[in-house]
Amino acid sequence: MAGKRIIRVLDIDLTAEKMETIRREDLAPYIGGIGVAAKLFSELIQPDKDPMDPEQPIIFANGPMSTIFPVVTKTVAVFRSPLTGEWGESYAGMRLALAMRMSGFQAIVIRGKAARPVYLSIGNHGVRFKDASALWGLTVSETGSILRDLEPGRGHRSCIRIGPAGEKGVRFANVNVDTYRHFGRLGLGALFGSKNLKAMVVYGEREEKIENFAKYNQVYKEIYTRAVTTDIMDKYHGLGTAINVNGLNHLNGLPTRNLQQSSFEHAEVIGGESFAEQSLVRKMACAGCPVGCIHIGLHRREFGPGYDYESKYLSYDHELIFALGSFLGMSTQDKIYQLIDAVEELGLDAITAGVLLGWVTEACQRGIISEEQLGVKPEFDKTEPYLEILRRIVHPPNELYQMLALGAYAAAQRYGGQEYAMTLGKTEIAGYHTGYANILGQAVGARHSHLDNAGYSVDQKLKNKSPEEKVAALIKEEKWRNVLNCLTICLFAREIYQVDTVIAALDSIGISVTAEELEKLGHDIFEIKNTTRKQLGFAFNNLHTPERFFETASLTGKLDRQQFEEMLDLYQKQIGVHSQR
Repeated sequence: MAGKRIIRVLDIDLTAEKMETIRREDLAPYIGGIGVAAKLFSELIQPDKDPMDPEQPIIFANGPMSTIFPVVTKTVAVFRSPLTGEWGESYAGMRLALAMRMSGFQAIVIRGKAARPVYLSIGNHGVRFKDASALWGLTVSETGSILRDLEPGRGHRSCIRIGPAGEKGVRFANVNVDTYRHFGRLGLGALFGSKNLKAMVVYGEREEKIENFAKYNQVYKEIYTRAVTTDIMDKYHGLGTAINVNGLNHLNGLPTRNLQQSSFEHAEVIGGESFAEQSLVRKMACAGCPVGCIHIGLHRREFGPGYDYESKYLSYDHELIFALGSFLGMSTQDKIYQLIDAVEELGLDAITAGVLLGWVTEACQRGIISEEQLGVKPEFDKTEPYLEILRRIVHPPNELYQMLALGAYAAAQRYGGQEYAMTLGKTEIAGYHTGYANILGQAVGARHSHLDNAGYSVDQKLKNKSPEEKVAALIKEEKWRNVLNCLTICLFAREIYQVDTVIAALDSIGISVTAEELEKLGHDIFEIKNTTRKQLGFAFNNLHTPERFFETASLTGKLDRQQFEEMLDLYQKQIGVHSQR
């Protein structure tokens, strides 16, 4: 890989309240994003210590194309997940990638624990450690509102922060990014809380010169044209991912009522089309994106007696409508908005919260846990009990709630009901029930996410292919997504950023790379992740697959456990691991 580049890493020690800028030329072959973050994490992780230990690192990274090419909008966070104990990896858009670029840093490493609650003010000047004692205990929106008044850089500043859930160590607490995006899965917010880190504000005024602007401009225009004039990105701007709700429902692939069903009789009421017609008020874009896929709805809520109402803007998408909608049997948009509002203010991951509530509901119905323990009676399509349960998870009054704060897998291990606790790799499932590849992909993917390898897509596109071909497709996709995540593109644009386009874009900013080198990079990151995951305790023979997946018919029909186990063996064989079953 030609071209001399130096990766500027900002290393922050919260304990000593010190920072250091480290220049790493050896990281240049990893390009940026997940490549740089994975390499740094593999160097710094301490496998023998608890995920919440102060010395465990949190790493943020963007890429060389961040925000200067269309739809290259993401920042990656890599950490040891307090939810699973394994590899933690999450992505967020809005302005963080831009702010990091303007501050002059390609990666930020955070270690240690502050002696008191703090927030970090990061710019091209370096880092200031500021007292956040007055912010501790505040909701996500309250914190954001105050920090926007306190800190400079309006317009190109990014403010990321946690809510009460992160402060209290809830293992699926998230980190809010500029109000409408999140580092959502796997509990990064709990790590912020364990470090007494309430927030991080990033801004800067650093300028970068593009040497061959004519070449860059030509490539930029070609990509821009594909993004805004073809139908590749059209659905993301039009209805957003919420368009998937009705599509999956018609195909019998929408998880409903804790996956007791795979279709929902109220899907049309809560589908993307209905949200757009009844409550959509705005579409937003992340910095560097011409598409605008963030759909903002208006939620009118009562905050006091006597017709006292306020209007609040909330972001919605397929995963939120699934997790806080169909999965909980919610029959109206207003009920879903109430739950979205609650998880946003508390600072909880929406998918994990919804899937956990699904287990709680069924476990209570079956007598595994009691209404007395919960203090309320959870029922599908009833919001008030769920709102109270969410509040109590953050402020646990008893042992049950302490266990619920650890996620569905841990709660089911303690109380039973593992056969309908809908987790894969100890991580709550995403909003698809499409077939074997979806289950396998989430179970074995590095972060146990549908975004690792798009198993839901493999199920549909390769429906009539052999198990060997489906497994090979999962592995190939995960490795290629590693490459795209080095660039930190939004994966919605993955059809635009094909190999030739990636090569041309990098070349236009002085990074020469071949298709073979990109393929090797994707493989190398795959290996770094798998090696590190093994150090953190991941093992194929420890994977638990709930029986519910094989009881409820999927988009591709009724599934058979034996066939799934055979595909799991095939996966291990294809990546060169002896079967651990």
